[in-house]
Amino acid sequence: MSDSRENAADPELISRLRIIEEQPLDARAEAYAAVHDELARRLESGPTDHASSTHA
Repeated sequence: MSDSRENAADPELISRLRIIEEQPLDARAEAYAAVHDELARRLESGPTDHASSTHA
């Protein structure tokens, strides 16, 4: 990941991903799945832009 991308990202998430990368492969898979689930929940519960979701 480039420095400019890291600056725009959530520092807590970057730290968490770095910790995950240091784990054994099977533990990484479980940890990435947990991150995925958490981010999906955040996206689903966030505000929505109804104008952009309406397609004619």
